[in-house]
Amino acid sequence: MLEWSAYDRQAAVAYAHRWAYRRNMIYYDYEDIGGDCTNFASQCLYAGSEVMDYTPDFGWYYINANDKAPAWTGVEYLYRYLVRQEPTPGPAAVEVGLRQVMPGDIVQLSFREDGTFSHTAVVVRVPARATLRTVLVASHSYDADNRPLSTYSFRKIRFLHIAGVWRQAGDN
Repeated sequence: MLEWSAYDRQAAVAYAHRWAYRRNMIYYDYEDIGGDCTNFASQCLYAGSEVMDYTPDFGWYYINANDKAPAWTGVEYLYRYLVRQEPTPGPAAVEVGLRQVMPGDIVQLSFREDGTFSHTAVVVRVPARATLRTVLVASHSYDADNRPLSTYSFRKIRFLHIAGVWRQAGDN
């Protein structure tokens, strides 16, 4: 039986700051084979949730470089996992506007004419008056920490607010 619990935003942001310009050796660095941005975002999400979903194909987990869910490293797969309707273990999100985003949330960017999203970043700072200039993110592939969203040249943007974490009852 699953229960809903809080997402530790501070832990996710602390992890993002610690590893924005470095690589945690526990995880493979996918930089040279497609990019490491969603892998990094998943690591931050895991730091804030401490739960993985080991469901084959449709879960969200990392065991090693060759044994991971597509959602761990794929931009669109992570999006679909986070906004899923059916409760499964792990973090869950809702798509929101810029003014609803909070530290520890996820931002995905599209740089392409066809609108395909291809970059994932983690929100690390949101002031009282959130704008693209004042919301700051951390990411890999375009290694950054405290980078304003306004410094990216994107065609589309989406914000994923982590609403909470589904976990097995008693796993707190």
